[in-house]
Amino acid sequence: MTKPRCSTIRRVAVHVPADRQTGTEIEDEVRSRNPGVRVMPGILRQMYGFEERRVAPPGSWPSDLAAAAGRRALDQAGLAPDAVDLLIFASVSEDVEEPATAHVVAHKLGVTAPVFDVQNACNGVLNALEIADALIRAGRYTRVLVATGELGSRLSALPVRDRGELALLLPALTLGDLGAALLVEASDRPGIRAAVFCANSSSWPAATVANPYLGPSAPAPAVRLDSAALAASFAGLEARAFEALHATGRKPGDLDLVCVHQPSVAFTHTILDALGVPEDKVVPVFTAYGNVATAGLPLQLAQAERRGRLRPGDLVALFGLASGASGGLVLLEWNP
Repeated sequence: MTKPRCSTIRRVAVHVPADRQTGTEIEDEVRSRNPGVRVMPGILRQMYGFEERRVAPPGSWPSDLAAAAGRRALDQAGLAPDAVDLLIFASVSEDVEEPATAHVVAHKLGVTAPVFDVQNACNGVLNALEIADALIRAGRYTRVLVATGELGSRLSALPVRDRGELALLLPALTLGDLGAALLVEASDRPGIRAAVFCANSSSWPAATVANPYLGPSAPAPAVRLDSAALAASFAGLEARAFEALHATGRKPGDLDLVCVHQPSVAFTHTILDALGVPEDKVVPVFTAYGNVATAGLPLQLAQAERRGRLRPGDLVALFGLASGASGGLVLLEWNP
């Protein structure tokens, strides 16, 4: 009998910009750009536990970061660009509104396969993994490259007119730059074992980034991040997302590694408590990298692998929460 076709994550890679920017430097920059607005010293550390982030060189594009990570993943696997059957770009940041940034990434990598973008705020990579798994299981593709490139640091340059606008922009000041890529391949054993997603779409106004082409003509904040409303929009999503774990007959204690979206230190602790996951099952990345949006989960995988915390057969949960609001969990066995 023919074994069922499955998928597995063969490689994970990140591209980390060399330049660092501390919370103090970010606060000083905001003061210099907006002299009429008072920024309390140390507010990013006090409110979010933020220390520093990585910043891409001037002139960089999201596609540059994604292509650098994608190239590293292919090199690690010993593969040429023509080995990729499908490329999915799954980032909050994008080079252009049209065409899909996936085309730009593919061109920079030399990939000639079909491409498309997936966007769902910080859950884009999780959704891309679900799509890649489904397409591989259906026999459509054998090797899918999921890539992302986040340039969140650029939002710090937005103008702030008063303290009200500063409050709405403040969480964005912790956004960092990073590229990440995951190589997903067909396998005779399931690496990606389960996935579940849920949404609370009535809460979409809690966090918005305006479209510069289609927005209203009247001046308004380009970025609105209502932290309290956003946190409230996630209520209950973690329990619904963890249904995938329970459906497989597993519990949090069975997990060897848990990668969670990390928009702040306090929020990460709150989510771990809600999920019943001990902190030693997680790789903390926020204090050193900031909130890198879609690249956060691949970053944690790459860090765990580099530190020897990922072994063949380990059970790993990728748990994401994103504005909108949406929750998602992908359960996988590492290198089955």
